[in-house]
Amino acid sequence: MYDRLLLPTDMSAGVDRAIEHALDAARRYDAELHVLYVVDAEAYSSYPGDEYVHEFEGLEKALEQAGREAVEEITAAAVEAGVPHEAVVRHGVPHEEILDYAEEADVGLMVIGSKNRPGEYRRLLGSVAERVVHMADRPVTVVKTPVEA
Repeated sequence: MYDRLLLPTDMSAGVDRAIEHALDAARRYDAELHVLYVVDAEAYSSYPGDEYVHEFEGLEKALEQAGREAVEEITAAAVEAGVPHEAVVRHGVPHEEILDYAEEADVGLMVIGSKNRPGEYRRLLGSVAERVVHMADRPVTVVKTPVEA
C-alpha cells in the first residue's frame, strides 16, 4: 500500500511512540522509511548571537549536529529492524520542509509524533504536527506520546 513512509523528528518526548509506529508500519508495508530532521531556521535566525561566534554559526551548527544525531539514532533502529531507510537533515521552517520533502520523495504516509499532555494543559497537537495535518495532501498518522505536565 505504501512504498515510502516519512518520519519527521525533533527527538522530543512526543516522538518516542511515533518511531516505533513508523518502524512497524515500514516492516508491514515493506516500505522505505525516510527520517527527516529540520533545523528550524526561525530558532537560529532569532538568536542574538554572541561576540565570539560569527552570526548564527554556533547555534545553527549545534542544531544541525543534534539533527544528525537524531536521524542516526532512528536509522540505527531501522537497520536493526531490517527496514530500508533514507536520512535527511534540512534547514528551514519545519512544517514547510516536512510537506515539501513528502512531495519531493513521493511519500505515501507521514507518521508524526505529538505530546499528549494530561488534563487541560494542551488539547491541540503541537504546532508543527497541527500544521502538517491541516496542510498535507497525503495521509498523516499522528502518534501521541503521553508526557508529564
